[in-house]
Amino acid sequence: MTTLIDRYVSTALRRIPEGQRADIDRELRASIEDAVEARVDAGQAPDAATRGALMELGDPDRLADRYSGRRHQLIGPEIYPAWRRTMIALYTVVLPIVVTVTAVVQLMDDPAIGKVIGGVVTSVITVGAHLGFWATGTFALLERLGVTDSLRRPWTLDDLPEYESGRVAHTRLVPNVVWPVLLIAGLVLQQFTFTDVPVLDPANWSFWWPYLVAVLVLEIVWAIQVFRTGAYTRATAAVNAVLALLTAVPVIWLAVQDRIFNPEFPGLAPGSDALYVATMVVIATFAIATVWDIVEIAVRAERARRGIPAAV
Repeated sequence: MTTLIDRYVSTALRRIPEGQRADIDRELRASIEDAVEARVDAGQAPDAATRGALMELGDPDRLADRYSGRRHQLIGPEIYPAWRRTMIALYTVVLPIVVTVTAVVQLMDDPAIGKVIGGVVTSVITVGAHLGFWATGTFALLERLGVTDSLRRPWTLDDLPEYESGRVAHTRLVPNVVWPVLLIAGLVLQQFTFTDVPVLDPANWSFWWPYLVAVLVLEIVWAIQVFRTGAYTRATAAVNAVLALLTAVPVIWLAVQDRIFNPEFPGLAPGSDALYVATMVVIATFAIATVWDIVEIAVRAERARRGIPAAV
């Protein structure tokens, strides 16, 4: 007759490599018998002692994993930080680029708003799932093959960030300068190099495009000056808000007036679905980015005024 102990041991052994089963069988049975005997000596009935000892050992599958040295997680704690950094990069950099390219291709192929939205949603779901699956699977496989030693960098005291209230980090100077430079470059190059027919309305070179270039240059100068002074203040937040509005408000106004894109550019004819989608993207992008920028710098300035430390 199969006893409760036999059933428990058999369940645990099925997850143990065959070459280890005999030794673990003897070790596990001896451990259970000792535990049952101790409970019986303490006054428990044999059946209750057996059940109590087995319950104390827990799930036999988990016990078998401990005996065989198997991992209890897909991604272990040693390489989890590297996996997390990779996933953040994939979903904040790669995924938006792929989705944007997909939307542009769809606009050029068939500018129907329904198909554009459907293509974007499909790309987000499909590409996002593939990025998560293949990246996670690769990390899990490398960890089980034992080739992730380079990802297990030991932590030292040098890894502690420095904290100072209101200090402007070096990492903030780069995007504050690079993005205006890229916008200026894109504005100029689209007019003269990318295509015979510019994407943006060339009529705005009479005032609005030079105005926008001048404001972007002021933003670069402001970013460098803020970095040199090394601190966020209320004055800094106020100047940042003014510059952000000087950039966004004219662009949004031009978009509302259908004066952003060149009506002669293929696919962007007045009244077309592609023009509507492109205009909405411009309005939403500048509106969200401007609000985010103003609020973020204002919060940093307020934290600095209250002396709340931040990593630099």
